[in-house]
Amino acid sequence: MLAAEVAALTKSGQVVWVEKDAGLRAFCVDEDYRASGAEIRSRNEILKEADILLGIHGDCLSAAKNKTFIGVYSPLYHLEEIDGWAQQGNTVFSLDLLPRTTRAQSMDVLSSQASIAGYKAALMAACTYARYFPMMMTAAGSIAPAKVLIIGAGVAGLQAVATCRKLGSVVEVFDTRPAAKEEVLSLGAKFVEVEGAADASKAGGYAVDQSAEFKERQKQRIAESIKKADIVITTAQIFGKKAPVVITKEMITTMRAGSLIIDLAAATGGNTEVTKDNAEVVAGNVTIIGNSNLAAAMPSDASKLYGRNVLNFLKLLISKDGSLELNLADDIISSACVIKGEEVISPIVKKNMVHGNVTQLHPEQY
Repeated sequence: MLAAEVAALTKSGQVVWVEKDAGLRAFCVDEDYRASGAEIRSRNEILKEADILLGIHGDCLSAAKNKTFIGVYSPLYHLEEIDGWAQQGNTVFSLDLLPRTTRAQSMDVLSSQASIAGYKAALMAACTYARYFPMMMTAAGSIAPAKVLIIGAGVAGLQAVATCRKLGSVVEVFDTRPAAKEEVLSLGAKFVEVEGAADASKAGGYAVDQSAEFKERQKQRIAESIKKADIVITTAQIFGKKAPVVITKEMITTMRAGSLIIDLAAATGGNTEVTKDNAEVVAGNVTIIGNSNLAAAMPSDASKLYGRNVLNFLKLLISKDGSLELNLADDIISSACVIKGEEVISPIVKKNMVHGNVTQLHPEQY
């Protein structure tokens, strides 16, 4: 959260404490926060005395008791830690569990961060790829445009499509959701169709598991497209589960030397068989970059958007008199609430804990 969002809170009557140097990477210094009405405090003071703690990751969830935490804690990927969080008596809201509804759009941290990730993935591809992106007409001859295959037409994928098209490349897009076709075509890309996909209309904007028959047809179709691709950007995720592997080692061997894959699903296992999170792998003559936290490469805008998402969520929790009011009848509040007191109340988290679907991975989502 940057100074502008802090100012909105202080103007509404809230007392805001900011950890010393918290905004340095986003180019927001302590003096900016002071000018917005905030007080600069140490981490220990904030953990001990603040009522509501705003952050991103869950490294502080076991360091304070009887507080309200708001962040992106990815509880479905940290099921073994949930009981420990609950023992602290905290109320925990994880914004990655928000419903994908029109009313919740202004709080949708996954979408705001995914948009940045898709944009940066395209720029990273252009900077890393050893050839031109656009068609070039020179006195020495013509250079064909780069051919880009984007797997997954969610927020990140569509932003990658738009950016790659602006850079002059030819773009093909694969997505299991037929409804994505219109958006892809509107951006000037070609949509790769595979018939027989499972209905994802009730999955809140996420992909869903597909049948074995569909996966085989999908594999064949992607294999055909990947042979022609110079660059592949993968964004395929299934909510709360390991990322689907859609690119095999065999497919990678069919790509021409110097080709590039950027895997945005790296933190949840990756969309290729060789992806490693936060690492660059060379398979044959193809480079695979695993990076599921590209939004961090644009810390200023990423923090600005995240801060606005959190501020909009806080408006649902803070009453007109400035007190904290947890209305669990509100579907947005109840969806995001993982723990209240010492009780796990999130239905989706409880369901996965009961069935033992523990996946110790950390996604992104953003």
